[in-house]
Amino acid sequence: MAAPGAAQEKSADEVAKELANPNNSLASLTFRNQFRWYKGDLPNADSQSNYTLLFQPVFPFSLTPPSESAKAANLFIRPAIPLLVDQPVFDLQKFDFDDVTAMGDIGFDVAYGVTEKSGWLWAFGMVGSLPTATDSDVASKQLRLGPEALIAKFHKWGIWALFPSHLWDVTGWGDGGSYATSQLQAVLKFLPGGGWNVGTTPIMNYDWKAEEWTVPLNLTVGKTVLFGKMPVKLELEVNYYVEQPDLFGPEWMIAFNVTPVVPNFIERWVKGM
Repeated sequence: MAAPGAAQEKSADEVAKELANPNNSLASLTFRNQFRWYKGDLPNADSQSNYTLLFQPVFPFSLTPPSESAKAANLFIRPAIPLLVDQPVFDLQKFDFDDVTAMGDIGFDVAYGVTEKSGWLWAFGMVGSLPTATDSDVASKQLRLGPEALIAKFHKWGIWALFPSHLWDVTGWGDGGSYATSQLQAVLKFLPGGGWNVGTTPIMNYDWKAEEWTVPLNLTVGKTVLFGKMPVKLELEVNYYVEQPDLFGPEWMIAFNVTPVVPNFIERWVKGM
């Protein structure tokens, strides 16, 4: 097993290929700068927009592979902490939108993943959402949990993957009602070399309560570079939504993502105890 921090000794292209692996063992800090523009049947829906900063730290734990056919096994605990800036919220009394700036509910997943020597990858685990929002207008007021899975395959040209998950409300308060939403992320990434990656990674959602889809067309282009000895992945992501809720939903989402690869000090600390 490579020592924590070994990524700093690799080339940018080697790190780019490893980051394309959903089951990689690299510790990283991803900052997703997301800009959304909306549309819908509600009054003034077409003039709404907002910015979200989504912070996603990942510190995987390398485990013993389960069989001789497996190359690597990892345990992931991945939070997603959102800061919502000027998030549009419809006020029924004013019959118009207000803008809310607040911390949102924290999402997370806990998964066990295996990379086979044949290039196949698989993982399973639990996905969830914690009711941590600091403003009631953007709060779910629910603890939500559900299963997730991953199947993927590495090729010489890149990788494809399917990543389904589902969330139910487990407990909570308020009058938000029941919640059941399925999500599928499809990944197709080409790795032409030089630290570059290009492909599509759309995230499709189906709301079982409202019986509505949210489906984007997605294009992602990224490059991994070295700042001194630190690898950093820079990525531009463009989403155009061909399906969204009728009343109010996203039309465009453009994101600029910055992912520094850092030493895995948490794994080092835990294994040194």
